[in-house]
Amino acid sequence: MAVASQTKALILDAAVKIASRDGIDGLTIGELAKAVGMSKSGLFAHFKGKDQLQLEVLQKARDQFVDVVLRPAFKFSRGEPRVKAMLKNWLEHLNDDGTLQGGRILIAASIELDDRPGPLRDFAKNVQKDLITNVEKAARIAVDEGHFRKDLDVELFAWSMYSHVLGYFHFKRMLDDPKADLHLKRAFNTLLMMSRVSDVNIDTKDKNKRKK
Repeated sequence: MAVASQTKALILDAAVKIASRDGIDGLTIGELAKAVGMSKSGLFAHFKGKDQLQLEVLQKARDQFVDVVLRPAFKFSRGEPRVKAMLKNWLEHLNDDGTLQGGRILIAASIELDDRPGPLRDFAKNVQKDLITNVEKAARIAVDEGHFRKDLDVELFAWSMYSHVLGYFHFKRMLDDPKADLHLKRAFNTLLMMSRVSDVNIDTKDKNKRKK
């Protein structure tokens, strides 16, 4: 049983790499079989079909996102430091061309599946909604901590932050914009400035302080 589990994990790692390059639609049993040196029948023993394979790849991409973006961010101090950590981790995950390539899959899947009702679309949709909800919660905590204005529209903050990341991803990956990082930094700093309490003074030492 343990061997089968390890084999499936290795297959999913290869599947994530293929999907990050070719999209979720470009991931097929045949393509994956070639990549891992297995027969199609061998892969069917693990996934039963293309739809199940694609769903498990999305699940793995979601789990990677939670492990490398959200959980580390929640170790930072409550409030603005945590919001900044969330964005920093998010961008690093999107730009990871090494072992963790799941960050790009979730964005690509939301575009590929937006007009295709079914379990894959539902899963991709719920992942995105959960992420936006987490950003909203982080912003609301920043309000509670006195870092952000009490009248801040946290839904709009999450919408803006998420939109900034999507725009950054498009300009950097598709348009090869050399200023994508600079423009995102300026846009996010502007969002923070508009969200802050006017007299907030967050100690610079606290910005990197991790929650004990």
